[in-house]
Amino acid sequence: MRHRTVGEMMSRDVVRVAPQTGFREIVALLREFDITAVPVVDDDGRPVGVVSEADLMRTQAAQEDPSGLFPAPELPNAGAATARELMTSPAVCTTADASVVAAARLMGRHQVKRLPVVDASGRLVGMVSRSDVLRVFLRDDQAIRREIVEEVLAGTEGVSPAAVGVEVEQGRVVLSGSITPPYLLSIVLRLCRAVDGVVSVTDRTQERKGPGAAGVQL
Repeated sequence: MRHRTVGEMMSRDVVRVAPQTGFREIVALLREFDITAVPVVDDDGRPVGVVSEADLMRTQAAQEDPSGLFPAPELPNAGAATARELMTSPAVCTTADASVVAAARLMGRHQVKRLPVVDASGRLVGMVSRSDVLRVFLRDDQAIRREIVEEVLAGTEGVSPAAVGVEVEQGRVVLSGSITPPYLLSIVLRLCRAVDGVVSVTDRTQERKGPGAAGVQL
């Protein structure tokens, strides 16, 4: 099976800033290009951090409120004026050959919404966002079914594709029929879940349940 890579989903025309770029210029870039963050790169084009709207909002939140009764809160980097002072560092990066699954896990682990994509030299070549990664779930149901039949079932030694029914709707896969020997079932289910665009897999094969029993969603 072939998985979508970050290089297929990422944006290549990346707006970037230097460490000395000023606060107002960064705000203007975000508005001009309708983006929510920019990578900060050094003189060699290597990401050293990311400035997001959240980073910029700290300066706004730290300002005095003329109508407020309480003093401005003390926030980290409040009053920062350059990208170097504002950015979240170090930058959490990925590579173009990484799978979208690996990218999604990296975003989740570090609680970030986007990742700079770097080449073998560590230079910025793109950006991948949550919305880019989620595009994999727009994959056509027929393409998902074809991959399961032609690659998962046909590629698993001992499984007869003709004995297994495969239905796909909105990325939800339902398997029916017969998979023998029974120990191959767990392998097939795992491989089906790994297919790009699959949302869920429901097992209704005879070896997993008796006649008339409800399917088990995994």
